[in-house]
Amino acid sequence: MEIFVDADACPVVKVVEKVAKENRVEVCLLCDTNHVLQSDYSVIKVIGAGADAVDFALVSLCKSGDIVVTQDYGVAAMVLGKNAYAIHQSGRWYTNDNIDQLLMERHMAKAARRAKSKHHLSGPRKRTLEDDKQFEESFRKLIAYAGEK
Repeated sequence: MEIFVDADACPVVKVVEKVAKENRVEVCLLCDTNHVLQSDYSVIKVIGAGADAVDFALVSLCKSGDIVVTQDYGVAAMVLGKNAYAIHQSGRWYTNDNIDQLLMERHMAKAARRAKSKHHLSGPRKRTLEDDKQFEESFRKLIAYAGEK
């Protein structure tokens, strides 16, 4: 098992590294050339800039049984198709049971944004320490679950 992180603006990289290190699991952080990452633990792969270049590289690298941390539902769907595990930075696991609904919600939100140029949907709220704790707890459970399989 290896952990791959869609690390462009990912707020839980340090939590991922901490838990992965405790469990002796390798981590690979992927980012594009517009981001600078440093890590004493993870392997960092800088992918050329381009629409979805990091996403496609991440999906290409992951294998069955790996864990992917991403907030992109499309990436999560492709990862699930490879029999890998995916988790959102909120701690929500992406599964074959919920991914279709999440993709539909994303589509509808995008359509709503296009239809109402004056009335944008609000962005995500500011991340809290409680959010990080919730992610860490869920991530620990996912590593244990994936390790059992």
